[in-house]
Amino acid sequence: MSHYTQWYATPGGQPRLLLVDDHQLNIRVMYEMFRHEFDVFIALNGEQALEKCYELHPDLILLDVVMPRMDGYEVCRRLKADPELADIPVIFITSHFDEADEVRGFELGAVDFIHKPVNPIITKARVKTQLQLKQQADLLRTISQVDGLTGIANRRRFDQQLELDWRSCCRTQEPLSLLMLDIDYFKQYNDEFGHLAGDECLRQVAKTMQQAMGRPYDLLARFGGEEFAVLLPRTDLTGAQYLAQNMLQKIVQLALPHPLTPGGIITLSAGLSSTVPQEQNQPRQLLQQADQLLYKAKQQGRAQLQSSHWAGV
Repeated sequence: MSHYTQWYATPGGQPRLLLVDDHQLNIRVMYEMFRHEFDVFIALNGEQALEKCYELHPDLILLDVVMPRMDGYEVCRRLKADPELADIPVIFITSHFDEADEVRGFELGAVDFIHKPVNPIITKARVKTQLQLKQQADLLRTISQVDGLTGIANRRRFDQQLELDWRSCCRTQEPLSLLMLDIDYFKQYNDEFGHLAGDECLRQVAKTMQQAMGRPYDLLARFGGEEFAVLLPRTDLTGAQYLAQNMLQKIVQLALPHPLTPGGIITLSAGLSSTVPQEQNQPRQLLQQADQLLYKAKQQGRAQLQSSHWAGV
């Protein structure tokens, strides 16, 4: 990162705006325009812009069209081709007015064009409008990805996040761990106490597991019925084992009565698989490995964790 870029980075709790332009004078003008209302980050070329998108996942990108080596169109194309980055709105900044160029930009996925010299009032209004639209879209997406009973992520969100985490860890060659958990003898619990009590049990278990999660980018999801799944990117087998054992212990400490289990309380069985993702493998294979280990935990007496490292194929 250049000294210039470091000087302009203003981390905080506001929306993150990425400015991409190879001319530092243009950057300075845009930075002064937005620095009081947004966290502003800078990229001076296309390659740096893509790096910062992976690092920061900005809320909006103001992207110059004409840049050396990689122009704005190519940056936008690569962003929209990557599911990890495709939802970031892109506004092109250009000194040329050409309908064909604008059509090309919109076809690539841009949400707006702003022409130089920029009008501060109009530019800020357009940026705020796109941020509001993104916020609304994010809210709707979140609602559609939450399990209605437990309030944690649902299967749809899990499937999407597994793909994203797999791609990310494959790119960085960092470990990805996947934990599958199942409430022991849950059918018998429902038969004994009724489905309303079963629903409350699911809520209590989900809440307790969520409290045991350590990092904001780890994901706990209801996989289906009484089964849960945990995604742990950038976590090796040892770290994932620690979290999994802690999670099982927290459920034991919860001490929800279940007279039809050997210990008289609700317990969990768990299967854990960890790998460093490779392009020749698929995320569903890691899921299958974790599911097989969960089955092994059940076969060997339940209320336990079975885990292993998966080397791929």
